[in-house]
Amino acid sequence: MTIALVTGATAGIGAEFCRQLAAQGHDLVLVARDRARLDVFAAELAAAHGVQVEVLAADLLDREQLATVERRLERADRPVDVLLNNAGYGLSGWFEQNTLEQETDLLEILATVPMRLTHAALQQMLPRRSGTIVNIASVAGFTPRGTYGAAKAWVLSFSRWANLRYKPMGVTVTAVAPGFVRTEFHERMGTAREEMAPNWMWLDAEPFVRAALKDVDRGKAVSVPTLRYKAIVGLVRWAPAKLAGAYGHRGRK
Repeated sequence: MTIALVTGATAGIGAEFCRQLAAQGHDLVLVARDRARLDVFAAELAAAHGVQVEVLAADLLDREQLATVERRLERADRPVDVLLNNAGYGLSGWFEQNTLEQETDLLEILATVPMRLTHAALQQMLPRRSGTIVNIASVAGFTPRGTYGAAKAWVLSFSRWANLRYKPMGVTVTAVAPGFVRTEFHERMGTAREEMAPNWMWLDAEPFVRAALKDVDRGKAVSVPTLRYKAIVGLVRWAPAKLAGAYGHRGRK
């Protein structure tokens, strides 16, 4: 049995990744803050798919708790074969309206945490010449979209480089770039979906994750599931800066 460790495992696309990885036969290590929610979800996955499920309750913004997850990733006795860096959130306010602490925490969870966990996982993946790392980026990383987009652009760039560097050594690194997906992510920001984007731009989590996992299996450096978002990314790359910036303003308070 292979083992997949997923951060932000109990909600949104993280939970859907867990369901599909379990259905493929992966044992799981679930990482999230809420221990009670972790236990319930772990029992659900074990019963539905007959896999072993560990839980690690950890606030990844707390360095001591983050270190617990790093140590689990470095273990050679039950090595993690798949690391999925999914934990994250967004801020609805403008940069100047948010506190500096809010902004530095956002950068920490979106960029520093996946960097540290990737580094930890490589310590046991590279000697085995085997492993898969998935970093959840965002279509926002291709656009001027505040500090969220800037952090996700880092994830895209880092993952592209890491896949070039480590794929010949047996470890693939893929950045998956969602667009708008129907999960609780935006409700947690305090922003209604209709304020964020028109209905045609919203994706369902199940087919989105299924398409993303196909790209991961192919060892792609960047995955942008669905033709509509591939087209949007292509247009944004060539659009004048003011037009791309206007798209980046959508949904912000």
